[in-house]
Amino acid sequence: MPNFICPSCGDRSLGTERTAGFANRARGCKKCGFGFLFELLDDYYPAPNAAFFLCDQQARLIGAGRGARELTGLGDLDVIGRPVHEVLGLEFERGDDHIGTALEWGVRVLDKPVTVHAEGDRAEPAKADIFPAYDDDGGLL
Repeated sequence: MPNFICPSCGDRSLGTERTAGFANRARGCKKCGFGFLFELLDDYYPAPNAAFFLCDQQARLIGAGRGARELTGLGDLDVIGRPVHEVLGLEFERGDDHIGTALEWGVRVLDKPVTVHAEGDRAEPAKADIFPAYDDDGGLL
């Protein structure tokens, strides 16, 4: 049974269908009303202070969910359509590009140390868990 997580509030749920009933639209969050849920292969328990960012297939941000403003000071209107590396200033150890790996290979990348320099702000150490989308649109959480 597929596991789903809401990028806005972090609520986890199980479901047998990816769509809302007989409609062809994505399932929304029953807890906060967010427009779609992100499907995961396995259940995932984010840290209480986790920040969620959503990217399209070209690594451009399409949303900033729970914890994003607290980490970066940025909200949806500040980030939508911009490259994730530009907005967050991500620096992974050894210069690795885990965002590119997840997009190219469709694999999850978990527990990677990263430094976030959001909009050139002071550096914040963090851990990155990157999940590819399993729908036709692609993208990342």
